[in-house]
Amino acid sequence: MANAWRRDKTPKFITQNPLILLFSLSFLLIILFFFTTNLTNSQITPQKSHLSFTHNSKIPLFDCTNSPQYHPVIANIVEGLKYPFIFALSDLGSLPEKPHKNIQRFLKNKPFRKPDISETIQAVLGKFRSEGKLGIFVDVGANVGMATFAAAVMGFEVLAFEPVFENLQRICDGIYFNRVSDLVTVFDAAASDHLGNITFHKLVGRLDNSAVSATGAKLAFKSNEEIAVQVKTIPLDDVIPESKPVLLLKIDVQGWEYHVLKGAKKLLSRKGTEAPYIIYEEDERLLQASNTTAKEIRDFLKTVGYDHCTQHGTDAHCTKTS
Repeated sequence: MANAWRRDKTPKFITQNPLILLFSLSFLLIILFFFTTNLTNSQITPQKSHLSFTHNSKIPLFDCTNSPQYHPVIANIVEGLKYPFIFALSDLGSLPEKPHKNIQRFLKNKPFRKPDISETIQAVLGKFRSEGKLGIFVDVGANVGMATFAAAVMGFEVLAFEPVFENLQRICDGIYFNRVSDLVTVFDAAASDHLGNITFHKLVGRLDNSAVSATGAKLAFKSNEEIAVQVKTIPLDDVIPESKPVLLLKIDVQGWEYHVLKGAKKLLSRKGTEAPYIIYEEDERLLQASNTTAKEIRDFLKTVGYDHCTQHGTDAHCTKTS
């Protein structure tokens, strides 16, 4: 009788449309699975920090997501850095007769050569990190990002200024390759001492040598074709708020350094250790092509308190001792 009861008394929840009930239970299990999975992931995976820098509305940011893709893309990791990164070339050389040295290394399955500026940037920022100092890195004349990415892969926020469109595209490649979109803000502009526009001389095949001065652009590569284009200019003081700490300011603009520094007078006038460490190119030939001199720059820096400058090749490193 007991067995007969079990056969005849089938539970109602199975007899009442079992397919609907099974589907409902499966659906609930799926929701529960995704909920617990997302909860676990949020506990394990650290959230990326969002860039705290808020830019001035006087000039728009360069939007990598809406930029046409540059091609060909030849990118590689660099050798010999404590914090390695990837960057893409802008100068490919004269293919196939004389390709860029890094392309030759790429074809031999070797990393790109370590750019000197990358090592310098990491050394300076590494010292700040060891001292527990926080702040941003300002890269004026960013080119294809060899200094920008050296700082970004260390976790520092970066403001990159670059007026050459082809170089901006390469910077966008590097932002993607190095996964640093939350750390790098890009300005399609030349930093200067006034807001507006200026004629810029782009050197075909050697975009890293492009300059405001036509003479400066062709100084080292007289055989290259030069094209005049209009680019936006903006003073750094119009972009960087006084409340934002700046650790390091690097300027490499082929002789336009004096005008960049003049446009950052407020930033440079900050007291003592609140003022940024400065690295700028001090090439007398390029400076004279832009109607300035190394002495004029040094004299200006003294007026805003930079009383200690040392020479490192063609670069000057300047700080405030008090």
